[in-house]
Amino acid sequence: MNTSPSTPNLELLHKAVQEFQPNPRRVPFNNLKPLHDSILELRGKNASYATIAELLQQNGVNTSRARVAEYGRVVLEGGKRRKRRKRASTTPAINIPATSQGAIVAASKVAPPVANVPSPSMEDSQYSSRGPHIAKVEFLSPDEVAELNASHPPGKTALP
Repeated sequence: MNTSPSTPNLELLHKAVQEFQPNPRRVPFNNLKPLHDSILELRGKNASYATIAELLQQNGVNTSRARVAEYGRVVLEGGKRRKRRKRASTTPAINIPATSQGAIVAASKVAPPVANVPSPSMEDSQYSSRGPHIAKVEFLSPDEVAELNASHPPGKTALP
């Protein structure tokens, strides 16, 4: 059994590298590159990628709308990325920084709570709750309160 490492034939490897030809089907946009000027002219006339692909197919070019669009983005537009719709970000109504329990106790001793001050309005924030919407009874008129109480079973009032 021969366990000695074999020495590579560098001349033969170098010759193989020099003669290597990639598979033409694997070269990106190989069939669209000769038509670059025509595609560029059609895009200049505001032709859609679907229209360009249809014209090319009618004239014997094996391609698709997606492939023509990718060619347009990568080659014609210089690799610009497609614009993506930004998702609406939901942020909490109040951003409270994390603090220790001692700081919370100390803060509660320093400033007494103020009564009848409404909390920050949810209407002003960008946050939208997906949960149930509960009526704010403090904003109801006396007529609406009477109507709400009348809609409940006798003996049980919704509001005082």
